[in-house]
Amino acid sequence: MTTIRRLGIYGGTFDPIHFGHLAIVEEARWYCNLDRVLIVPTAVQPLKAGHLAPAHHRLAMVQLACADNPALSPSTIELDRPPPSYTIDTLRICREQYGTDTELYLIIGTDAAAELPAWREPDQIARLAQLVVVKRPGYTLELPGLLAAVPPLHNRITVIDGPQLAISSTDLRRRLATGRPVRYQLPDAVYTYIQHHHLYQTEDRHT
Repeated sequence: MTTIRRLGIYGGTFDPIHFGHLAIVEEARWYCNLDRVLIVPTAVQPLKAGHLAPAHHRLAMVQLACADNPALSPSTIELDRPPPSYTIDTLRICREQYGTDTELYLIIGTDAAAELPAWREPDQIARLAQLVVVKRPGYTLELPGLLAAVPPLHNRITVIDGPQLAISSTDLRRRLATGRPVRYQLPDAVYTYIQHHHLYQTEDRHT
């Protein structure tokens, strides 16, 4: 079994997963020299409204999107426990599973970083994992305010410019609902899956 010294954790609704997500993960993996990155679909995210696609579809799309990159591992760590999905619980499980010799790196976008002080136990999140913030278009990181709100983040945060692809799941869902093109914004296998299961058209057609 290969020893994992540096493990990235990237969570989200992935409703659906797209190239913006994958670009963030790959940039963080390269920049921080991560051995592996767990892609973790949430069951129910506490600070977001309900998902449009059921969990099993979102997981399947993540699996398809990660299939050609051995450094990315789809994870059911949040789907396997009762919602809501708290990041602190995920990090504690990762610490138990991978041991103290593995350094944890929590990958988030600048939009999520702004909300970090409102997350459950943000100080403990900072103690358990290095924080990797990848900049996203339209969002500004107020680093002094974040460090003041979560003091343990001092010397435990890395900010990366990243490719900053302006793709959003919300816009993709709107496009899919109205028949507008989404090709080149998400993996072909994910788009084929969405079409096959009639996702993001009418909720009663989800199977």
